[in-house]
Amino acid sequence: MIDRALYLEEQISKQRQFWITRVLMLGIILFLSLGIMDYYATPENFRQFLIYRLVISLILAFLCYLNTLKRNKYYQHAIITIVVISSAVTIELMILSFGGHVSSYYVGMNLLIIAVLGLIPFDQSLAISLAVIIYAVYIIPILFLDKIFNPSYFITSNFFILSTFSIALTWRILSHRSILNELMLQYDLEEERNKLVNYSGQLEGLVAERTKELSLSEKRYRELFDNANDGIAVIDKDGIIINVNQKFCELHGFERSSLIGLHFGLLEAKSLEGEKGEWLKRILNGEALVYEIKHYRKDGSTILLEVSSRGIDIGGELYVQSFHRNITEKKQLQEQLLQSQKMESVGLLAGGIAHDFNNILTAILGHTDLLHECTGLDDKARSSLRIVENSARKAGQIVSKLLSFSRTANYEIRPVNVNDIIKDAVELCNTMSRNRKVQITLNINKNIPFIHADSNQMEQVLMNLLVNAMDAMPDGGRITISTEFINLEKKGSHIHPVLNPGKYILMKVSDTGAGIPEEIKDKIFNPFFTTKGQGKGTGLGLAMVYGIIKEHRGIVNVKTKLGEGTTFEIYLPASYTIVHEAIRTPVYLTAKNVNILVVDDEEEVLHYIKKVIEKGGYKSIVTDNPYYALEIFEDIAGNIDLVITDIVMPLLNGRKLLKHFREIKPTVKTIAISGYDVHHKIKDKNIDAFINKPLEGSELLSTIKRILGLEKSHISKFN
Repeated sequence: MIDRALYLEEQISKQRQFWITRVLMLGIILFLSLGIMDYYATPENFRQFLIYRLVISLILAFLCYLNTLKRNKYYQHAIITIVVISSAVTIELMILSFGGHVSSYYVGMNLLIIAVLGLIPFDQSLAISLAVIIYAVYIIPILFLDKIFNPSYFITSNFFILSTFSIALTWRILSHRSILNELMLQYDLEEERNKLVNYSGQLEGLVAERTKELSLSEKRYRELFDNANDGIAVIDKDGIIINVNQKFCELHGFERSSLIGLHFGLLEAKSLEGEKGEWLKRILNGEALVYEIKHYRKDGSTILLEVSSRGIDIGGELYVQSFHRNITEKKQLQEQLLQSQKMESVGLLAGGIAHDFNNILTAILGHTDLLHECTGLDDKARSSLRIVENSARKAGQIVSKLLSFSRTANYEIRPVNVNDIIKDAVELCNTMSRNRKVQITLNINKNIPFIHADSNQMEQVLMNLLVNAMDAMPDGGRITISTEFINLEKKGSHIHPVLNPGKYILMKVSDTGAGIPEEIKDKIFNPFFTTKGQGKGTGLGLAMVYGIIKEHRGIVNVKTKLGEGTTFEIYLPASYTIVHEAIRTPVYLTAKNVNILVVDDEEEVLHYIKKVIEKGGYKSIVTDNPYYALEIFEDIAGNIDLVITDIVMPLLNGRKLLKHFREIKPTVKTIAISGYDVHHKIKDKNIDAFINKPLEGSELLSTIKRILGLEKSHISKFN
């Protein structure tokens, strides 16, 4: 057994080395991170102070390395002294540069005192010496180099520094004694184990020492219990709460005295699998459970908790210990992610069918267009033809809706005023609202800034919300639409967990309808989900709202209560962009013998486009093979004025084909067509115009005229 003094010195040296390292690392972090304060407090000294902070951080890092090389009392004391002097000098330089005796940077001296004197174990004489050094470094330069014009601030600063000294020194002395006592206790216990037979008479003293340890253990348990990040509750076998920690009280909004003695079931709003108290029986039978549950708070609201419970034996009695973690925000984030995944899945599905489906619709609508011009059709045939045409157009609208809330939608983003969109939407719904005995009230802020948005899409959002609100009020009611400007300085978890700080336009659409049941509230934005009867709804309305707002970097929040109505809150990023208009000078040309090359892998579409072009008086060359089209163009490029090509073709991509055409003849005009809504994704200098399928003859002829300069053009450009 080694000598007690050597043992104590070795153990203290170990602790000293450990805490020196931690304090040095803490010092580096504080010196560097508090540089942010310099930027805001004294920007004129920011660069100078940054140099000070970098230098002292390098010194502390080097001392940290030296501390690992050797474990010796005087060596460690030297390192501590260097740390104190270098850190105090650095802080003093900042104090003198920024305010002197009235500088708020004197707080750095307090931090140094707490870090060095409060954390590093060393004897009383060195602690006093270091305290004197720190205070001397602070007070002497101020007395000799600074003019004291604010004595009260100076006295207060000194008072705080001296108070910190006193507290830290007292703590250091007590802590050092405690360390010595603990180490001596360890030494004695080890010695007692080896000499238990010879020292049986000292059993009573040993029991007393153990009692002291138990008291310390109880104190530690109480600290861990009360200061845990999760709410903890201890329940007896009858479900009565016998103890809770502070976090549990904060989660539920009750005082501890109000909870102790209460039956745990009274807090449950929605228990595990709907069986109230069933989990208690399972835990008492030896099962450990992790489950989710809703609890009531004091204000009547509910909170979603993740609970981890197991049985514990205390003095022969069986109890249940439960840890409660608030997962309300986590669940909201999960629901947001799940909704995004649903939108993405439906978007992928829509994008996959759009090309082929729109090709089919182009052929159907195109040929119904051509049939309308036939003079031999009777009224019955024309009626049937109109039904075919209307059905095809409805099918096209369904694909368009699917694409509108997916990521493939084509938006024309420009600065718009939300109030103007609201007024237009309300005007469109006036007749419907009067027929349904619904009053629409506007409470809009006229001074809100613009937003960057597609006005047609935003109008579609309003129309869907207004129609849904009217459907929720079959016997009439009131709809209120309001707008306001919101400046969110902190992350708005109380509004929505993914709403970032910034400036927003808040648009609310409220109704006095029946409200949305809690069990379906989380499903209303799902594609194809509807509570309307068969044939009365596609289930795409609110899914479109969600998708459009998400594409505009906004958030949709729903507040509802059965029998009291529903409010949809839409947060959209505000913009202060100024709108400018520029008019392009009109160009007038006369077309003579225009030759158009058409490339599309669908024969029906190709046949339709050929008829439309020839009807417009143009000459056409059509092919369903892009490589053959390239050969034709190479031979007669000088005679080709315009190329119309599909973008997605199996043999050769339309974009690559247009690139080859432009390489051969840079002046050739081009029109791209596609069943995919990919216009917003394509930024290609080789494409002069883009038309979505299903395309109509009038749109195609109008685009041809515009591209060839055969009619006046007017373009409004938004910067």
